[in-house]
Amino acid sequence: MRLSHMRMLVPGLLPTALSAALTGVVSLPAVAADLNVKVEIPRLNVAEYHRPYVAVWLERPDQSVAATLAVWYDVKKKDKEGEKWLKDLRQWWRRTGREVHMPVDGVSGATRPAGDQQLTLSSDKGPLAQLPAGDYILMVEAAREVGGREVVKVPLQWPPKTAQTARGKGESELGAITLDYKP
Repeated sequence: MRLSHMRMLVPGLLPTALSAALTGVVSLPAVAADLNVKVEIPRLNVAEYHRPYVAVWLERPDQSVAATLAVWYDVKKKDKEGEKWLKDLRQWWRRTGREVHMPVDGVSGATRPAGDQQLTLSSDKGPLAQLPAGDYILMVEAAREVGGREVVKVPLQWPPKTAQTARGKGESELGAITLDYKP
């Protein structure tokens, strides 16, 4: 049926259709925000080196956990032996880790080698999907067998209004922590 015939059958259809189309354009959903975290695991010159266990999470200013973003540990150990050592990530473990049943799809993964490790998250899925607007602290904790333990904190505001970069730096078990986030 041609548009001219439809106008005769339903007077006022064209203005209504045009109005509905324009409303759809005006009410497009907001673009998802991106959060990119770069964690440097330093190469240590020690006699017995083990890859560190690492937890990355967001905390509220009251130190409650808003979201666990990543946990890197020895996932392939026989009989889930690697999970036994997650408690060495003491801050993460005390605040939320003991309540988490590992492995968690999209969060847990294998330990990472020395070098820069990337973690990329989007606000439209995963741990950031339900994150309310507000002030947060990105927490990165590393613990290494026959080694040390370290926590680096990087404050951020979510969701970002403009593209931003924030940095933190470890002294032994962690190197530079770089946080890039944009609307």
